[in-house]
Amino acid sequence: MDNLKIADPEIYAAMQQESQRQWDGLEMIPSENYVSPAVLAALGSILTNKYSEGYPGKRYYGGNRYIDIIEEIARQRACQLFGAQHANVQPYSGSPANQAVYLALANPGDVVMGMSLPQGGHLTHGWGVNFSGKIYCAVQYGVDHKTHLIDHDQVWEMARTYRPKIIWVGATAYPRFFDYARFAEIAHSVGAYLAADIAHVAGLIVAGVHPSPVPFADVVTTTTHKTLRGPRGAMILCPQALAEPIDKAVFPGLQGGPHDHQTAAIAVALKEAALPEFKQYGAQVVKNAQALADELVRLGFTLITGGTDNHLLVIDLTNRGVTGKQAQDILDAAGITVNRNTIPFDPRPPYNPSGIRLGTPALTTRGMKEPDMRQIALWIDHVIQSQGDEGVCARVRQEVHDMTSQFPAPGIARPMEGGVP
Repeated sequence: MDNLKIADPEIYAAMQQESQRQWDGLEMIPSENYVSPAVLAALGSILTNKYSEGYPGKRYYGGNRYIDIIEEIARQRACQLFGAQHANVQPYSGSPANQAVYLALANPGDVVMGMSLPQGGHLTHGWGVNFSGKIYCAVQYGVDHKTHLIDHDQVWEMARTYRPKIIWVGATAYPRFFDYARFAEIAHSVGAYLAADIAHVAGLIVAGVHPSPVPFADVVTTTTHKTLRGPRGAMILCPQALAEPIDKAVFPGLQGGPHDHQTAAIAVALKEAALPEFKQYGAQVVKNAQALADELVRLGFTLITGGTDNHLLVIDLTNRGVTGKQAQDILDAAGITVNRNTIPFDPRPPYNPSGIRLGTPALTTRGMKEPDMRQIALWIDHVIQSQGDEGVCARVRQEVHDMTSQFPAPGIARPMEGGVP
């Protein structure tokens, strides 16, 4: 960092302040995590200098013999880790990976199905403001009004009615297991491809604490951060029969040269995910989420679906006198980072919805366990009950700081006490 400090002190100062924030606070956004120093080293390496359009053994630029080795290692590790026949590790992120699936398997105007965004789905599964809802004829399934669980009967009915080309299973704010076998039965009964987006649960699948869609889905996409604990990036997994159209959709269909430093960092993260301790990590993520959920329920909070099977939970704040945005802001003032989130059938607008979403991947990476989750639930309750009282927020923030000082954040040097020098 010394070179950066000399070359650009403004950016250096902001990065140091962000380091302090990440160290001092509780990172509870479910899509965030801490990567290892090894992943950071690969991501910030000289591989950013190289350009390598194409695939291993068939590049459009010279000097790629070592890049080929790195990408092939990443592909092999992905296949081995998830039990897939083919892996493409070049997508820049999750949304481009999903876009490649559309390009490979559907034509503009085709009917596609996905989970409604306000009920837990993702923008790229056919939401109207996204390319997937503009280029394709998208229909959206949802959850049951009472249980907030996926309404499989509705999925069946819509599939028979609309005969989609692709059905998506996966979500960004759904705290329960996915029944991939049932979704495959529905999709294949109407001649649709089943695409499983496991961006949130990929690490839990690797750890063996969440079902895998690989035996059932025609194609699987995932980001490489979140619970997988790698760099920002994405992968597409598929049977060998779909390898050619998927690869052609990524390159040259959607993008040029891959980010080779990102590919190397993905390879490192996949090696880490294959270690025995990663299984322990994934299991603890779920234990922590369930302990957090249980304590919040005990304190009178309403959880969507009543709890969680995975790494995240969604709180309905309707009975607590604050909106999702207000809760996000006052918890942030207390050193607890969450994100506002819609709840199913939310009467409030998305920018200021009725809920918040929070999770345990980053906290677990720091080594926190069930007793710590119960303490965090108490802090959340105190802050929200106080409606953001400055004194309460200041007290909780100091207590949060005292806790986080006991749990080093991987890849972040311990900041100086009292702030950035």
